[in-house]
Amino acid sequence: QVHLEESGGGLVQAGGSLTLSCAASGSIFSAKTMGWDRQAPGKQRELVADISRGGATYYAGSVKGRFTISMDSAKNTMYLQMNSLKPEDTAVYYCKMLTTESAAYWGRGIQVTVSS
Repeated sequence: QVHLEESGGGLVQAGGSLTLSCAASGSIFSAKTMGWDRQAPGKQRELVADISRGGATYYAGSVKGRFTISMDSAKNTMYLQMNSLKPEDTAVYYCKMLTTESAAYWGRGIQVTVSS
């Protein structure tokens, strides 16, 4: 079993920055990819960014150049540095893990609100 816990969300003004953290615990030895999804009110959940075990990253076009995903393996923690935030970045952000056994886990989610 895997447990993922997000932290670092909150309210920020447009143009500001926030850093989300995701602490992973449990059977994380089989992790293949970790990443962040988000879901805005009335919209479908969408991929924000992924990072593979080897460090390869992927970003959605809407956040490329503004967000940076990273991993601290010693702390079993993943980060999402979000700069130049826009009101359209307002959403609940979910940490996720995909394993080599094709299992998927998500955290409970954390609110990010960007005011204009």
